[in-house]
Amino acid sequence: MNITDVRVRKVDKEGKMRAVVSVTIDDEFVVHDIKVIEGENGLFIAMPSRRSADGQYRDIAHPINSATRASMQELILERYERAAEEDTLESDENY
Repeated sequence: MNITDVRVRKVDKEGKMRAVVSVTIDDEFVVHDIKVIEGENGLFIAMPSRRSADGQYRDIAHPINSATRASMQELILERYERAAEEDTLESDENY
């Protein structure tokens, strides 16, 4: 699996969410709405999720193993940091 594109959209709301990211895998499959969150221990990603009938959030799409999740997070956060430094984050006022 190769992540072939990462699109970072800045979030202009107060709170812990910093950006919303879309990743393209192998130029064939896109996952939208991956969130970049500022946590107590730094930035991390949260996969797209939906609230279930019992009120809990469940991931819609997610990596199957921790190694894949770690490599995705590393790449996404690297692209987020680079875009933030260059101030090239797309603004997304819908979030």
